[in-house]
Amino acid sequence: MTAGTAQRWASALDSVVVYAQGALCRRLARGRVPADGRVRVTGLPRSMDRGSLRARVVGTPDVRVVEARVGIEAEPAGLEPSESLRREVERLREACAAARGRRDRQAALVEEVAALRPVPPPRRRADPHRRTPVDAWLELSDFVDERLTGLHDGLREREEEVRHAEHDLAVALDRLSRASTAAPPDGVETSWSAVLTLDGARDTDVEVEVEVEYGVPGAVWVPAYHLTYRQGAAEGRLLLRASVAQRTGEDWTGVRIALATADLRRRTDVPRLRSLRIGRRQAAPAPSGWREPPAGLNDLFAGYDAAGPRPGAHAAPAAAGARTTGAAFAAASPPTPPPPPPAPAGYGAPPAAPPVPGGAPAPAPQAFGAAPGAQALTRGRPRTGSRAAAPAPAAPGRPAPPAAAGAAAGSAPTPPPAGPPRPSGDELDYTDLVLHGPQEQHGRRGRLFPGSSVDPVTAEHRRRAGEVAALPLPGHAVRPRESAGSFDHRFDAVAPADVPSDGTWHTVTIGEVPVGLRTEYVCVPSVEQTVYATLVLSNVTDQALLAGPVDVTVDEAFLLTAALPTLAPGGVRRVGLGPAEAIEVTRRTNLHESTAGLRNNTTVLDHRVHVELANRLPVPVRVEVRERVPVGSDADVRIEERADWTAPEGDTGPDEHAPGTRVWRMELPAGGTAALDGGYEIRIPAGKALTGGNRRS
Repeated sequence: MTAGTAQRWASALDSVVVYAQGALCRRLARGRVPADGRVRVTGLPRSMDRGSLRARVVGTPDVRVVEARVGIEAEPAGLEPSESLRREVERLREACAAARGRRDRQAALVEEVAALRPVPPPRRRADPHRRTPVDAWLELSDFVDERLTGLHDGLREREEEVRHAEHDLAVALDRLSRASTAAPPDGVETSWSAVLTLDGARDTDVEVEVEVEYGVPGAVWVPAYHLTYRQGAAEGRLLLRASVAQRTGEDWTGVRIALATADLRRRTDVPRLRSLRIGRRQAAPAPSGWREPPAGLNDLFAGYDAAGPRPGAHAAPAAAGARTTGAAFAAASPPTPPPPPPAPAGYGAPPAAPPVPGGAPAPAPQAFGAAPGAQALTRGRPRTGSRAAAPAPAAPGRPAPPAAAGAAAGSAPTPPPAGPPRPSGDELDYTDLVLHGPQEQHGRRGRLFPGSSVDPVTAEHRRRAGEVAALPLPGHAVRPRESAGSFDHRFDAVAPADVPSDGTWHTVTIGEVPVGLRTEYVCVPSVEQTVYATLVLSNVTDQALLAGPVDVTVDEAFLLTAALPTLAPGGVRRVGLGPAEAIEVTRRTNLHESTAGLRNNTTVLDHRVHVELANRLPVPVRVEVRERVPVGSDADVRIEERADWTAPEGDTGPDEHAPGTRVWRMELPAGGTAALDGGYEIRIPAGKALTGGNRRS
């Protein structure tokens, strides 16, 4: 049974782990194992990384997966989603135009009725004056008022219809702009699936569950928080949320979401260390999956070469009776078309080869099973019994090939590097190897080379998925890799969530985290006579809280959105809440200059600082007043402090204080005031004092 006729199992997306960039999706499929054990799990997105496919059997230890690879299915393309959205947009445009027309007609009726005025008949010169019919005027006014009341009610209804129609049209236009524009070629739609081979099933009537895991690009996330607490409380409730955006090509509906700060593309394989042995040298073992090329591979196309060039090929006729060699065939073959442009770099794309110095073309990769020396790029020397491809002799009457000409000139070929052959991972990926035919170059014909596994439609899907990484971040948001530092963290959501594949930010609730907090007020009156409210948060859990925006709600009233710094387990940080206008601060300074010493050879600068605080709040508050004293580097200049302030202890985290910072901490009762006095003396010897200058700063 081929892969195309394998039994099809429908799969459902169960969970997703979103990394700093990219995501790891997990699908579940259930069914009965067929006799040959081959099944096809459908539903995989086009943007997935084919090398990340993993599969295993869940709950049935006797059955295991012995082979897993990516398969392609083709079916006639139905109605494109973009086409249905386009029709919906046209319908809504017509409905919006009709609603505007009804509103305009209603407005015209309002203007027509509002323009009704009583017009008296023309009076002739001989006619006497007539009395004004007041009753008729009043009846007309009542009619106009009654009519306008009904028309205005209808006009409001028409305007409401127009607003709804314009809103629906705007939503449809937005959905159309976000829809994929990658149309399947030739009306054929292709999809990817996982082709699995199961082994160990003794009874075909038993259902088994298969878990398929794969990586996709186009998914990012940033943390967000919502803090709720009450005034005077020592604890608060911090709701951990996340803004998730994804454009992987499949909607995440009702899936379990986890968030990780790790890099999905980082290599995690363990390096292999070669052992050092003392004794006789032993040959290194050949790599797994490597096979030597068969003997006489170049003679396989002798008959093809003897048949001459293909019909339509522009080549000079060969000499009569001469056998067409590989060099002659290469000369007679049409020029090789230029290679296609490389696919855009994205998730899972191999790195581009560096340019070769001097402008020389990059060497082609070695074929799978090719003998060393067949190409300019060799990965090892041949084993015993392998035969290198010898250059073919030139045909009679033709110039020698470039290689032969170089050999005749005395240039020796480049020796292959020592050691066993070391094929790369691409050369050992059997599903992507392509067998080259006789029309290829002489060193590539009949050999396996890695082929291009990214078709134009898949490349377009990956390009659109990569656009998510360039989305503008929400306010105060920080990338997880920047805030996590050298550690990696994972956060699991408590409930399933829905994240559509539209490339916009969606909020997902992760869980609730208890935090300790206290409210403190900080002021630096020497810089600004304003008191600022702050929250001192402490992380009492064993999980780090990453930097991000936090919505602060106090006593069930929204206060503001602030920036939460990274909180390590057990860490304490301060979050600013803005100015506190209910607390006033006033600062006054006084400078007295004098001399001291036996001969008055010491200048004494006496600085006095007076700070007054007033609390207008109905609750007691804790205020921290920061001052600064000079810091000298000369041992002869002495600074003597005369105050009860203290140096900062740094109990609010790694806040960097300027040298010479001093702190007053005090409790202010509700409606109370306080005065703080401090100061310092600077004693400068006469030989180091400056004449003049500003003594106050």
